[in-house]
Amino acid sequence: MENSGFCNDNYNSGTSDDDMVDISGATLDFSDDVPQIEGDHFGAVSSSGGVTNGQAKLMDLLDEAVPGVGTYEDFNTIDWVREKSKDRDRHREIAIKSKQSYWALLHSVNDAFSGWLLMLCIGLMSGALAGLIDITAHWMTDLKEGVCLDGFWFNHEHCCWTSKETTFHERDKCPQWRSWAELMVGVSEGAPAYIVNYLMYVCWALLFAFLAVSLVRAFAPYACGSGIPEIKTILSGFIIRGYLGKWTLMIKTITLVLAVSSGLSLGKEGPLVHVACCCANVLCHLFAKYRLNEAKKREVLSAAAAVGVSVAFGAPIGGVLFSLEEVSYYFPLKTLWRSFFAALVAAFTLRSINPFGNSRLVLFYVEFHAPWHLLELAPFVLLGVFGGIWGALFIRANIAWCRRRKTTRLGRYPVLEVVAVTLATAVLAFPNEYTRMSGSELISELFNDCSLLDSSKLCDYVNQDAANITKPSNELPDRPAGAGLHSALWQLSLALLFKMVLTVFTFGMKVPSGLFIPSMAVGAIAGRLLGVGMEQLAYYHHDWPLFKGWCSQGADCITPGLYAMVGATACLGGVTRMTVSLVVIMFELTGGLEYIVPLMAATMTSKWVADALGREGIYEAHIRLNGYPFLEAKEEFGHKTLAMDVMRPRAGGRRGDPPLATLSQEGMTLGEVEALVGGTKFSGFPVVVSQESQRLVGLVLRRDLLISIDNSRKHQEGVVSASRVVFSDPPPPQVENGPPDLKLRSILDLSPFTVTDHTPMEIVVDIFRKLGLRQCLVTHNGRLLGIITKKDILKHMAQMANRDPDSILFN
Repeated sequence: MENSGFCNDNYNSGTSDDDMVDISGATLDFSDDVPQIEGDHFGAVSSSGGVTNGQAKLMDLLDEAVPGVGTYEDFNTIDWVREKSKDRDRHREIAIKSKQSYWALLHSVNDAFSGWLLMLCIGLMSGALAGLIDITAHWMTDLKEGVCLDGFWFNHEHCCWTSKETTFHERDKCPQWRSWAELMVGVSEGAPAYIVNYLMYVCWALLFAFLAVSLVRAFAPYACGSGIPEIKTILSGFIIRGYLGKWTLMIKTITLVLAVSSGLSLGKEGPLVHVACCCANVLCHLFAKYRLNEAKKREVLSAAAAVGVSVAFGAPIGGVLFSLEEVSYYFPLKTLWRSFFAALVAAFTLRSINPFGNSRLVLFYVEFHAPWHLLELAPFVLLGVFGGIWGALFIRANIAWCRRRKTTRLGRYPVLEVVAVTLATAVLAFPNEYTRMSGSELISELFNDCSLLDSSKLCDYVNQDAANITKPSNELPDRPAGAGLHSALWQLSLALLFKMVLTVFTFGMKVPSGLFIPSMAVGAIAGRLLGVGMEQLAYYHHDWPLFKGWCSQGADCITPGLYAMVGATACLGGVTRMTVSLVVIMFELTGGLEYIVPLMAATMTSKWVADALGREGIYEAHIRLNGYPFLEAKEEFGHKTLAMDVMRPRAGGRRGDPPLATLSQEGMTLGEVEALVGGTKFSGFPVVVSQESQRLVGLVLRRDLLISIDNSRKHQEGVVSASRVVFSDPPPPQVENGPPDLKLRSILDLSPFTVTDHTPMEIVVDIFRKLGLRQCLVTHNGRLLGIITKKDILKHMAQMANRDPDSILFN
């Protein structure tokens, strides 16, 4: 099956790691004309959602361990109800044994403590990796412009810490740091120096990008992209083998540094969520409690998502809310507490490493605390409108480009695409200082307010008389813009266009790429431009009714850095559709407690506007693009269709559906059962009293059936093709002089979820969402009529929303 994955289409993995899976080599059945749970890769061990009564008995029945029992095939959805039932049974067993001996009691205590120990390990490991990524990425980014003579491992800032220059024009220069022009041609200014620095910048960018895409292509195709769409899908119960494996973790960590250092319009914040989830998945293998239960493992992955945001932004509380609001499918109260603990440990670990060198945890701490005025809500809302419009347009453009990449020859040449985009980015970025610097540095520059010691062109104001020197920086009056500020505004306008266009082509390429920083950069530039415009308007027209009463000449009325913060929040909200978690992240990120209301106003406005133009955020759009079976809890279904309209086979035999394939409770031989299983790819078979009555008894899974048959042929004497397969209890009398019966009652699920044929689809959709079902059976007066799978639900919802139902690839 070609082009089935977000990051791995058209890739052929060259690794032998057993964690790796190549989607392009998978053989999946996506046919629409089967009335059953189709595909031998679909639900091979998944029940209908009910408690699998015979699972434990099946394990006791088998004389030896058979690989695959109790696990799931790749690209399958787990059975949440069965997994939770297994966990409750395990807890009951531990509680009973704990009363029998002190050793069992200690085992019970260890089992209860293991979750917190796992959270501690995840926090420590993720925080250490995030610190390593931050330090290395900063050094390699500066390496494109020069090198430190005192130690090549120092970045520009660390190299100049011992510099004695403190004047406005020399404080950013130091003799220890040399540009490539100084090292190669011995000059630091003029056309030769500019050309050499330009060429070295482009060459380093191409080298970093080429190494990143080559490593991803050769060793870990799953290491590309943001990772958040796939993690959302995995947390909803989907299985993607190798996506959170140790090999993916190692390659993602290395290539994330290379991709960020190349100067592409991307960030590391989204991929850090993927890195943290990889850490959690690897560490889960040390604890049988989580290794053997997919539902418990997803509780850990939800906490790991919070850890990823915590180390990305230094926002532990925002990380917990991000996991709860944006990515998690099942989030019980104990997961909330453990997520908070893990995020705290990760933030403490990152703070101990101090990758930013400023003894602060947050990335964009703001020094100003000037009050904002009520009338400024109008420009804040305007920024929210801009963020919503840009977010909706960006999603449409990016999805259109990614779809073109998947369906045309462009997707066959991922290395060429990455190199071409990197070349265009580097060539266009170098002449503009605001595109040449990294995204984090740009946002930090835009968030800052001007003080008397700032030599930035953004702070080039006139009339800085001696009377202002005694005032704190946050009380400096609004002043007319100087020549440097005018030049900076033109450069920022070009940088805004640069970021808006190139991010569309960058996000989704075959390198690790986050979207938080580019989105925030677009909004921060727009906000700073609007903030400076409002500042100049207030200076020249302070007598207007708009400013009269709260802004007089010589007063500090407008803070452009605040507008940049609000704009960044609005654009990020328009792209991701985050709300509460976004405001908390921005508050923690900047430390600006006074600005909660402006951030809330911009966030709500951007979400309303973006939702009016398109209901999906960027992550949901990529999930739908890849055909993943994700039931979005935010998507409403209000159509008046019934279960009989969606089930297969359809009522009245419409669409030419073949008849339902079922097993009789007592009336089939082993040969007939093997012929039915061998001639179909269904992952489960309803068991009925008889083929004539079609009275439902239960559901048996394909894999359990095959394992039981294979085990019986090996260990039960006399079993032949003529042996009866019996699911009833008590079993019928043995046929005299006949071969022994094959009694498979223990693998029969006697409580599959069922609905009647007249059940409204609104209720069916809610059942699938809240119980995590993969399929349910449709009956009429106890008689089996058909089956509804998760794939059928998603196709029906897509069809009712006038979308392509064939875009749903998995069940």
